[in-house]
Amino acid sequence: MQQLTPQQAYDFLQANPEAVFIDVRSEMEYMFVGHPSGSMLIPWVDGPNWDIDPNFVSHVKKASSVNRPVVLICRSGRRSAEAALALEKAGLQDVYNVLNGFEGDLDEQHHRNSHNGWRHAGLPWAQT
Repeated sequence: MQQLTPQQAYDFLQANPEAVFIDVRSEMEYMFVGHPSGSMLIPWVDGPNWDIDPNFVSHVKKASSVNRPVVLICRSGRRSAEAALALEKAGLQDVYNVLNGFEGDLDEQHHRNSHNGWRHAGLPWAQT
């Protein structure tokens, strides 16, 4: 897995339109917190039991078809890194993780979006 900053990920996606951009957060996070523009939702972990989706790899393989780069993002970059490792273990080779994720790391006041992440970088996002 290759690690990309949010800006590097955005630039990579612009230069590689065949790449698949997957948000691995929960459906509620995707809908209510917002998500990067152009991303598709395939949760790594989701409610109600908050277990790893046993079909995650097959869903990503279906979405990425053959030999398309896969870029993963979550809230902070941790879940997407775990998901990326699972994809590599399943044989996908062109996998990228977005460091600091969509909302970034916690600051001293335990808030996100204050010093890193996709939104903090001012990259395109939407809320549905």
